[in-house]
Amino acid sequence: MPDIPDGQTVEMQGSGSKPYLLKNVGGVYSCSCPAWRNQSIGIERRTCKHLRKYRGDAAEEARTGGALPAKPQKPDGAEDGADLPLLLAESWDGELDPTGWWMSEKLDGVRAYWDGKQFLSRKNNLFHAPSWFTAGLPPMPLDGELWIARKAFQRTVSVVRRQDQADVWKEVRFVVFDAPQARGGFEKRVEWLGEVTPKWGSQYLHLHTHEECEGPDHLIAELKRVEALGGEGLMLRKPGSKYEFNRSATLLKVKTFHDAEAVVVGHEAGKGRHKGRLGAVVAKLPTGVTFNIGTGFSDKQREAPPAVGSTVTFKYQELTADGVPRFPVFVGVRIDAPAEIVPLVKAPPAAARAVAKPASGFKRFECTEDGASKFWEVSVSGTSLTTRWGKIGAAGQEKTKTYATAGKARQEADKLIGEKTAKGYVEV
Repeated sequence: MPDIPDGQTVEMQGSGSKPYLLKNVGGVYSCSCPAWRNQSIGIERRTCKHLRKYRGDAAEEARTGGALPAKPQKPDGAEDGADLPLLLAESWDGELDPTGWWMSEKLDGVRAYWDGKQFLSRKNNLFHAPSWFTAGLPPMPLDGELWIARKAFQRTVSVVRRQDQADVWKEVRFVVFDAPQARGGFEKRVEWLGEVTPKWGSQYLHLHTHEECEGPDHLIAELKRVEALGGEGLMLRKPGSKYEFNRSATLLKVKTFHDAEAVVVGHEAGKGRHKGRLGAVVAKLPTGVTFNIGTGFSDKQREAPPAVGSTVTFKYQELTADGVPRFPVFVGVRIDAPAEIVPLVKAPPAAARAVAKPASGFKRFECTEDGASKFWEVSVSGTSLTTRWGKIGAAGQEKTKTYATAGKARQEADKLIGEKTAKGYVEV
C-alpha cells in the first residue's frame, strides 16, 4: 500500500465536490473529513475510512496502537452510494388525509442505524458507542434515533461524537422506530419489535410510540400538544408500508416550522449584549441564496460559532418570493454532513472581522492532548506576522511582529508552522 511521506499531502475524493486532504506531519496523520475532525481522542490516535483506504487497515492499526473499528456496511438491498441509504421522509402537504396513518413524535436527536454490530450515521460514519451501551442489542438491523430529550439536540451531538467510552452516553437512549429487515408491513414489524425487545435485555433501547391518526383535526391537535412541550413535530407512517432505502411518500413529517440545511460562509459581529462575539452567521442555501441566522444560539455557541464551511440545520416559517427563509432559527451543526466551503456572493460586512479574521496567508492549527484542546493561528499581511493562541473556544492571546521584508515574514511563518506541527498541531 502507498504511504504519505513526512511533510506531504495527498488528495482523496470523498462524497463532496472537493477532495479531502490527507497529511503526514512528523508521523501524525490527519484527514480534512468531518469524521476525522469530530473525534474526541488525541490526534495521533485518530483515523478514518480515507486514511484506511489509502494506507491500508494493517498500517493504520499499527499506527494507532489498537484494533480499528469495523468498516461500516450498507444494509442489504441498499444501492451503492456515498450516503447510507435509509428511509427518509417527505413533508405533509396539508391536503393528504392522514386518517388511519400511524402518528409519532418527531425526535430532535441524531439518526442512527444499528446494522447488527455497530451504529452508523446517515453519512455511513461510525458512532463509537461504548460496549456497555450496545450490550443486548440484536445481531440484526434497527432504525432509530440516538436521543436525550426535547430541546437537547446539541447535547446529543456532543455526546454521540465522542470515542472515549464516556459515562455521558448514559444520558442517551436508542429510540427504535423500525426493523428494516423484519417481515411484513409497518404494523407487523412494530408488533414484532414489541414482542422481542424485552427478551434482548438492552438497558438503553426504547421502542418509539405510534398512535393511529383519527383525521386532520386529531393530527393538528397532537402537533400543537407536542410543540407546546418543546417537541419538533410529528411523523406520519402509511399503514402497511414496507421499508424503503430512499426518500418515500410513505413517511411524512409534519411541522409548523420547516427545517433545512445551509453552509456557513461568514460571521457577523454582535451588537449590544452580544458585542465582541457572534451576532449572526451568514449562510448559503444550495440554491445560492445567502441569508443571516441570528437567533437560536446559546452564549457558548456565540463565543465559538460554527466554522466557515460547516453545515448547519435551521428552521424557518416560510420562503419569501426570492427564496429567502423567513424567521430562520439555528438548530445545530450537522456532524454527519460533509463540510463544503462556498464563497459568498457578497463579501461579509467589515464588522465580521471582529469575529473571524481571514487574512493573507491565514492558517489555523489545533492540538488535543492530555485532555486539553488548544489552537494556534498565524497570518502574514505584507511585512507583518500575527500569531494568536489559546484554548479552543476562548479568545486567546495575540502578538504581531514586523519584519524588514514580506519574504522574511513568510519565512518566519513557515518556521513557526514547522515547530508547531512537530509538537502535534494539525492544520484545520
